[in-house]
Amino acid sequence: MGILTQDTGAKDSVKRETHYMVVKKKSFEESLKELENIVTRLEAGEISLEESLVQFEQGTKLYKECKSQLNIAEKKIAIITESLKEEEIL
Repeated sequence: MGILTQDTGAKDSVKRETHYMVVKKKSFEESLKELENIVTRLEAGEISLEESLVQFEQGTKLYKECKSQLNIAEKKIAIITESLKEEEIL
């Protein structure tokens, strides 16, 4: 966690500290690997029901993240492919 000092512009030069966390977004490959690990643990059946629910919830978040990243990649591919078709016409 870092600290950001911000000048509030007050006459007495009061500064306010804002705490922030820098969150690095996981790559598709990192998210997929973590999701695969969760599935393996759930399928093994060796964790408690409570932990299974926590893992399942984390798994659904990772699934959505992966799906979103794949959708973005598919759109980029479609745009690139379409631009190639336009170049062939000209």
